[in-house]
Amino acid sequence: MKNIKPYIVFMLACFLTIGCTKDDNESGGTGGGTDDDGPVGETFNGPKYADNYTAISGWENRNQWNLANVHDPTIVKDGQYFYMYQTDASYGNASFGHGHFHARRSLDLINWEYLGAAMTGEANWVKDEINTRRAIEGRAPIQNITYGYWAPCVRKVGNKFRMYYSVINDALVEGTDPARSWGEEAYIGMMETTSLASNQWEDKGMVICNISDGVTSHVRNGANDWNAYYKFNSIDPSYIATPEGEHWLIYGSWHTGIAAVKINPETGRPYQLNTIDDYGVRISGRGNISTNRWQALEGPEIVYNAQTGYYYLFLAYDELSVAYNTRVARSRNITGPYVGKNGQSITEGADAWPMLTHPYAFNNHTGWVGISHCGVIQDEANGKWYFTSQGRLPENVPGINASNAVMMGQVREMDWTSDGWPVVAPERYAGVPAATLTDASFVGAWEIINMNYQYKVIQKSVTVSLNANGTVGDGMTGTWSYDSAKNAVIINGIECKIFNGWDWEASPRKVALTISGSATDGKPLWGKKIY
Repeated sequence: MKNIKPYIVFMLACFLTIGCTKDDNESGGTGGGTDDDGPVGETFNGPKYADNYTAISGWENRNQWNLANVHDPTIVKDGQYFYMYQTDASYGNASFGHGHFHARRSLDLINWEYLGAAMTGEANWVKDEINTRRAIEGRAPIQNITYGYWAPCVRKVGNKFRMYYSVINDALVEGTDPARSWGEEAYIGMMETTSLASNQWEDKGMVICNISDGVTSHVRNGANDWNAYYKFNSIDPSYIATPEGEHWLIYGSWHTGIAAVKINPETGRPYQLNTIDDYGVRISGRGNISTNRWQALEGPEIVYNAQTGYYYLFLAYDELSVAYNTRVARSRNITGPYVGKNGQSITEGADAWPMLTHPYAFNNHTGWVGISHCGVIQDEANGKWYFTSQGRLPENVPGINASNAVMMGQVREMDWTSDGWPVVAPERYAGVPAATLTDASFVGAWEIINMNYQYKVIQKSVTVSLNANGTVGDGMTGTWSYDSAKNAVIINGIECKIFNGWDWEASPRKVALTISGSATDGKPLWGKKIY
């Protein structure tokens, strides 16, 4: 989770100023050179930038970052440009002291221009809000603030753009033992601009905050007591306007689940915050939602798909450094109930299925972990959907100091199966042009990942053959077929959507057919053709 001690300890450990080495097998930058024809018969000049970006991770190299040093990204489009904003996080603390919610923009979702911080100062309104609340609660005021800035969400509302952002203070201590008190207050604030290109934002202050629900006090029983005093953890905002014109803020993390609160579109804030009921209704939890205040889910993102008529609630499960995985459930109504592919209600505490991402590795690469807290966007220019998140290198990669603190922004195509569930491309987006496909296009050797859910365990690929007679061999058995109407390969009954992919693990990188499906139990099947 974001605003309590495990996250703080991990982030501080990862973001201390650290040395770095460069992988000699990769070169920095983008573009340049021409790869051999890939298996779909296209000569394509795709991205060349290194996954190990440590050699250019420092602040002085920020104009070379492209998608290096990205965490919790949110994307919005304005005109020709896509704009990306993120949590304050960078390898070696490179961006610390240089403002907050660092911005990038791109014409193609591949090559990104660094723009600078969206917030250049501090959210100084937080201290007054904290001390006003402490006075009401009969607690002494505080003087020193230690801020953390996380997880923005940017949306266009009318003729303005609004950034909802998380800001916390981690310096509140009752008495002298920080292990016996809650060490944070969390707020969602809002900034506005009429021009994303200007990167000039006006801070409008608080939208919503952590508030005690009276179940437990601010005093903890010890460092491992996470029985939070607040009802909903006011971080990780997502925002949606419904087809009926209602505006909702979706937010929350770990303790008592994910909340939805109705927003006045004129002010960008809830209509009122007079009682605890005004802070929203729970739309998702994990486990026994009546008693469990440690629910291991966060990072909600919500979108509406007009073609299916459903709201889709994407969630990050488990801890962020390695185990992060993405789940999704859907509902006909903005406030739920949200139901997974198995028919179970995550509003009532069931685990969400399907799973969309999980720590994984294809051959010839360390693999990626920590792939979640996603942003989802549909490009109205072409109707395509995209899924964006950070991806971390695994722990203890040889030759890289603190390799798990290497955070690469990742953009992937997303598509929808015929039964209305999203699947995410196994390879990062590279703008590979569409190819003419026939049954013969899929015959050959593939790397396939049948992705199980295993906490902190990287799911690895096996070599599988799709044979001309419609059988599956080598690392799998069964049958396969190509369904051009669905743009899918059907493997053992699993509808796997086809993406014209870029083989990031190959040397040199090249075009590759890729597939992504969701089994009946909601577990992903990812694959790429290797020859």
